[in-house]
Amino acid sequence: MSDSTLNLATNIVAAYVSHNRVDVADLPSLLKATYDKLVALENPPVVAATPEPLTPAVPVRRSVTPDYIVCLEDGKKLKMLKRHLRTAYNLTPDEYRAKWGLPSDYPMVAPNYAERRSGLAKANGLGTRAQRNTVAAPAAEPAKRKRAAKKAA
Repeated sequence: MSDSTLNLATNIVAAYVSHNRVDVADLPSLLKATYDKLVALENPPVVAATPEPLTPAVPVRRSVTPDYIVCLEDGKKLKMLKRHLRTAYNLTPDEYRAKWGLPSDYPMVAPNYAERRSGLAKANGLGTRAQRNTVAAPAAEPAKRKRAAKKAA
């Protein structure tokens, strides 16, 4: 028996008895039950945690299609996976890839969607530097105002 655990059990039972009516015959069983509970709390039983093997909602080979990407966590069909992973599972793309053993080039966006967005960006001229005029137009001088004459008092 640990002295500190026994002292703690004694103090708990003394505090309980000072505010509640307890028969003298019940004191030993109350003290024993309190002590046993404290010992159990000090030394929790060791349970071997065996992690369950991960099973994806769909096979990895079928998770990437031209029009959508299927989330391996829940099987949802999405065009962009990154935001869904962050909001639903608090995972980054790298954590998701590591969890499921995916290659580092596993896409987070559906291929057709990425191609369409790339085409729109190119059509809008994004990613190219703007052509600068080599001859700058001369700046027009602002017209000078005449000062107003002072009024005589």
